[in-house]
Amino acid sequence: MARFEDLPYRLGIGMAVINREGLVFIGRRIGGPEHVDATHVWQMPQGGLDPGEDPYQCALRELYEETNIRSVEYLAAIDEWLAYDIPREIVGQAWQGRYRGQRQKWFALRFTGDDAEIDVERPGGGQHKPEFAAWRWEPIQNLPDLVVPFKRGVYERVVKEFAPLARP
Repeated sequence: MARFEDLPYRLGIGMAVINREGLVFIGRRIGGPEHVDATHVWQMPQGGLDPGEDPYQCALRELYEETNIRSVEYLAAIDEWLAYDIPREIVGQAWQGRYRGQRQKWFALRFTGDDAEIDVERPGGGQHKPEFAAWRWEPIQNLPDLVVPFKRGVYERVVKEFAPLARP
């Protein structure tokens, strides 16, 4: 296996989906080697960017594949890509050891649908394997304390950038 420092970042996207009340969608991850306890298993939808794929179109695709959500409006994006490293001890377990972490383009989206549209048990119209065991709406300022610690810096930046948009 390559040295940790020589591994590339996986390109991906992340989404802060904000409802009409100014709360943000978070999902409780089903599993993964990064889980350290029952508190830090929540995250916003995110996913990998396919080669040649437009980041915003990827965001819409991943959102549907993870949550079944299609009713959104674009609000904003963070100009630069945000990166995090996964803990060295789980590098061989995540992404088959090919990446040291992720570089992500983050988008803020307004959820314009009804909560009944959200289906984390049968996402993507039942065509995709569930990634979340549960979901809820959460105040944006709470998000950094609910995510795995190694993603906290990215979440703090997302909160700083998108908090003004998370108002009813």
